[in-house]
Amino acid sequence: MLIKIANTQVLVGSLFLMFPLITSGLNNSDVALAASKQKYSNSITNQQIVVNKTEFGVRIINSSGKVNFFPTTTVPLKEGDAYGWRITLDKYSGKVQWREVLTLPKAPETWITENRENISISKNGKTATSTRIQTPINGVIENFWTISPGDPLGKHQIQVYIDERLLGTFEFELVPF
Repeated sequence: MLIKIANTQVLVGSLFLMFPLITSGLNNSDVALAASKQKYSNSITNQQIVVNKTEFGVRIINSSGKVNFFPTTTVPLKEGDAYGWRITLDKYSGKVQWREVLTLPKAPETWITENRENISISKNGKTATSTRIQTPINGVIENFWTISPGDPLGKHQIQVYIDERLLGTFEFELVPF
């Protein structure tokens, strides 16, 4: 009976000493597996986010009110037209919170926005950071900026994030109309 107790103590003691090595190995492989999956757990609904497609372009509304989207990286500076991005998420339902960082080559004459509460402008006036909560329509989240008088010509950049994950970077140029 004494021998069985001693063997059990040695076995339990050995497992206890090996446990940190086993669990650290599991944690490292879990991290590597999660990092390779291009998925993201969203803090609003705790769903995995998988990006199927990103695109940038110009949104133009014709005389009959139909909205047309034209993918491009060259945007004519035509007042009233709009430029922006669309990101298609795979099998996502519910709301998603995103953050957009728009960087201009120089500050515009004025920043005009629909909802001043969800935007901050940098001290130098060249960068606007906006956040929104949006329900994807057919898996698509999007945002557009309407071209206004005083918008600067030149190279622009938009970066879109969910929390700290960069979903897309869009580089484009505003050119004379």
